[in-house]
Amino acid sequence: MSLTSAMFTGVSGLLNNGEALNVIGNNIANVNTTGYKDARSVFSDMLSANIGNNSQVGSGVQMQAVQNMFTQGTSQSTSNVTDLAIQGNSLFAMAAPGAASATPSTAFLSRAGAFTVDSSNTLVNPNGYQVLGTDGKPIKFANTGLPANASTDFGKITAIAPNGLITFLAADGITQNYYNGNGVAPLPVSGGVPAAPVGVATISAADPSALTKTGGSLYQASAAAGVGAFAAPNGTSEQILSNSLEASNVDMSTEFVNMITTQRAYSANSKTITTADQMTQEVLGLIR
Repeated sequence: MSLTSAMFTGVSGLLNNGEALNVIGNNIANVNTTGYKDARSVFSDMLSANIGNNSQVGSGVQMQAVQNMFTQGTSQSTSNVTDLAIQGNSLFAMAAPGAASATPSTAFLSRAGAFTVDSSNTLVNPNGYQVLGTDGKPIKFANTGLPANASTDFGKITAIAPNGLITFLAADGITQNYYNGNGVAPLPVSGGVPAAPVGVATISAADPSALTKTGGSLYQASAAAGVGAFAAPNGTSEQILSNSLEASNVDMSTEFVNMITTQRAYSANSKTITTADQMTQEVLGLIR
């Protein structure tokens, strides 16, 4: 291998270990971000050069992928009934602000369930993304403001069950109803099973890390990670926990160990470049 190749190999190590430090730093920065999923860098070697006798010398390293690790974070209790956490592998499905509906391929997905009911009586996240029901439409409660509809108009959410059923107190302050779907009349609690509880989405591929990050703790489906139809959680292996938020799954001790290891690799590659440069200067000195 030439000294120039050694320098380029060292440079590839510097650049890619620098990117790995960015990934680690982002994990540490989001240690308190609700629903954040830890990411890790996966490296691979670059094309090797044949040097004879069936021998090859590598020409550096490249960042093969940054994988999102969808392990379960711990649940933290809150006093807000619309703070939701998922126990299981599914994700909340949301539509963009103002959208009338979303499909599994266009919906925004998240494990961050810090939801509130906004001024239009829609269940939204802090950035205004609308939480979807199993009908693929935003969860929006009717409120006409008419005294005649006081027993069906929305007052406040009183409970969200593990299977996603939403119970709300009507505007009359007495009647308890189930949310029954966007644009659908609510169902009295004693009236049966509602049609459209909170919907969750399940990744239909074996690799959920391939979801596309869109920022704001949101993901979308990608070519490598499709999303199945919206469904209500089964209430057992997949369930919604009300008055709870899922904490970040970042392990600080692991991140600091990774940081030290990556920093040392970065320094070693820097030393490789320095050494190759010194050897080049010596060769040039011999020529002179």
